[in-house]
Amino acid sequence: MNFDPVNIGIVSISDRASTGVYEDKGLPALKEWLTKALKNTITFEARLIPDEKAVISATLIELVDAGCSLVLTTGGTGPALRDVTPEATFAVAHKEMPGFGEQMRQISLRFVPTAILSRQCAVVRDRSLIINLPGQPKSIAETLEGLKAGDNPVHGIFAAVPYCIDLIGGPYLETNEEVCKAFRPKSALRPTPAVSA
Repeated sequence: MNFDPVNIGIVSISDRASTGVYEDKGLPALKEWLTKALKNTITFEARLIPDEKAVISATLIELVDAGCSLVLTTGGTGPALRDVTPEATFAVAHKEMPGFGEQMRQISLRFVPTAILSRQCAVVRDRSLIINLPGQPKSIAETLEGLKAGDNPVHGIFAAVPYCIDLIGGPYLETNEEVCKAFRPKSALRPTPAVSA
């Protein structure tokens, strides 16, 4: 089966990692998770940049203009003085998508009470969905996948990403259901081609 190709921007935002003080773990974590989760052929546009509002905004615009249907950032979403990723993201937004941030905090609150300090958000710019994710690789996977075990499973945010991208005119994303099952209304499902005998 042929799947739509997709361009995805991944951005790690860190003063110290961008200057080589320590190794960036955000970009490898994003790339690994997306490669496992999607059946589509992915072209990644990766950026490692400092916590500078103007640089972050310019990078997001550059990735959207380059045809990235999805842009995921990691880092810079806390309350510290240098944490300006949400402000830089809202500055380039055409529409805000508050449900993504609300759900990420709900998932993280299952693990740590300090999740209420996170300011992750999501916006739409042109035909691109931009999502600010947490900074830690473990938290990135938890918020994208959700919590499957136990009596009270919680949907991860990525379940809603493919349909959101459908609605804004992007490619049809197909997920590996063992990692993350995308949700679409029946009317939005692409027919499965018949297999000839």
